[in-house]
Amino acid sequence: MSTRSKSVPGSLGGAGGGSAAGGAAVPLAVLLRREVVSERTAAERPDLQHGFFNQAKKGEDFFLLKPHCERLQGVPSSSFSAFGIFDGHNGSGAAIYTKENLLSNILSAVPADLNREDWLAALPRAMVAAFVKTDKDFQTKARSSGTTVTFVIIDGLIVTVASVGDSRCVLEAEGSIYHLSSDHRFDASKEEVDRVTEAGGDVGRLNVVGGAEIGPLRCWPGGLCLSRSIGDQDVGEFIVPVPLVKQVKLSTAGGRLIIASDGVWDALTAEQALNCSRGVPPEAAAEHVVKEAVHSKGLRDDTTCIVVDLGHEKGNPAMPAHKKQPGMGVFKNMFRKKTSSDSSCHSDREYMDPDVVEEIFEDECAFLSRRLDSEYPVRNMFKLFICAICQVELKPNQGISVHEDSSQPGNLRRWDGPFLCQSCQEKKEAMEGKRRSRDSSSRNSGSSE
Repeated sequence: MSTRSKSVPGSLGGAGGGSAAGGAAVPLAVLLRREVVSERTAAERPDLQHGFFNQAKKGEDFFLLKPHCERLQGVPSSSFSAFGIFDGHNGSGAAIYTKENLLSNILSAVPADLNREDWLAALPRAMVAAFVKTDKDFQTKARSSGTTVTFVIIDGLIVTVASVGDSRCVLEAEGSIYHLSSDHRFDASKEEVDRVTEAGGDVGRLNVVGGAEIGPLRCWPGGLCLSRSIGDQDVGEFIVPVPLVKQVKLSTAGGRLIIASDGVWDALTAEQALNCSRGVPPEAAAEHVVKEAVHSKGLRDDTTCIVVDLGHEKGNPAMPAHKKQPGMGVFKNMFRKKTSSDSSCHSDREYMDPDVVEEIFEDECAFLSRRLDSEYPVRNMFKLFICAICQVELKPNQGISVHEDSSQPGNLRRWDGPFLCQSCQEKKEAMEGKRRSRDSSSRNSGSSE
C-alpha cells in the first residue's frame, strides 16, 4: 500500500540552497530566506536524546548513532539525525558495509539544494534507491553474508523509517504504539512467499530424515528465512533489498522510538519493551530492554537496542501513563500538489501542529517500477537523465526506462522515466526473476539465519 498526503505542510521549508561555490558571496535574498527557514525550523525542533545498549553472542549486530547531521554543510536548518540497526548473518561483512555506506548513498540520491519540505518528500524514494545501490555495490565484493537493516532519519518532528529483514522500529506517542517497520520473514507474509516463488525461488521448511519438515519457512538455496535483506547473493536475487518505508509526523508532545534487532523482538512484544523501559532516560531504557530480553530467553543471539526520545521538555523521558490499543492513533496524509492560489497564511494554517501522529507516506511494494516512479511534485525533483539507483549520468539514448520489461517486449514504456543504467536494469530484472538466477540446491543443506 502506498499513500501520499493531501495537505501542504507550508512551514516545512523555505528556500533551499547550499554553500556558495568557490567562495562567492551569497546573495542577501538567499541569506534572508535562510534566516526565515531557520526560525521556522527551530520552532519545531524537539529536544532529542538517545541511548544504546548491546549484548553480543555472535558479534554480527552493528549500529549507527548520528544525532547531528547536516544535508547542507554550515546550514543549521538542514540538520537531521540518523540511527540504524544492522543485524548481520553468515558473517559481518554486509552489516559493516551497509553501516558505512547507506547514509551517504541516501544523501547522494536526494537532489541537491532542496528546501526542507522537498527533501522530506523526496526522502522515501531516495531511501529505496540507496538500499538497492548499497546491495548492488556490496555484491560486487563477492561476499556471501547478509544483513537486516532498520534505518531511521529524524528531521524535526518528521520520522522516516526504511527497513528490510526482521529488526524493528516501534513508536510510542500520545499513549499509542505504532509499528514503523515490518517483519520480512516468510512465516509472516504469504505475499512475500508468492513473490519469491514467482521469481524462481524455492520456499519451504528444512527436510530431515524421514521426510519431515521442521523450522520456519526458508528460501533455498541457502536456507534464509528472510524475504528481504542487503547482501545474501548466495541465496538469490529475489531476496530483495527494497525496503518498507514509513514516514510520520509527531505532535509537539513527542514520543519514544525503540529500534532493536530480533534478539529483542524474539523475546519481547513492543508493549513489553516499552513498559520495561518507561520512566527512565534513553541510555537506561535501552539497557533495560536488552536485559529484559536476555532474562526472558537467554542470550541466544546478538541483542541490540537504540532508544530515541523526542520532546520539547528536557529531562522528561517518561511516556504518558495512559494507553490506547496499539496502532489506534489517528493517521492523516499530508502532501499534495500546490496550486498558485495557495497563500502563505493558508499553508501555515494547514500546518498547525497536530495533536495526533500523522502518517505522511507508506509503501512496501517490492517492485522498483512502482517505488521509483514518484508522483508529481516529487517526480520533478529528480533529474531525468541520471540513473535512479546508482546516480550516474546518462546520455539521452543510454537510459533504460524503469518500466521496460524484457520478458514482455510488446509492453514497453521506453520513453517514460525514471531511467536506469544498464547494470541497474540487469539488477532490477534479476530481482524480479526475469534473469536466470543461481542454481538451486537441496533443502537438506545448512541454513543461513
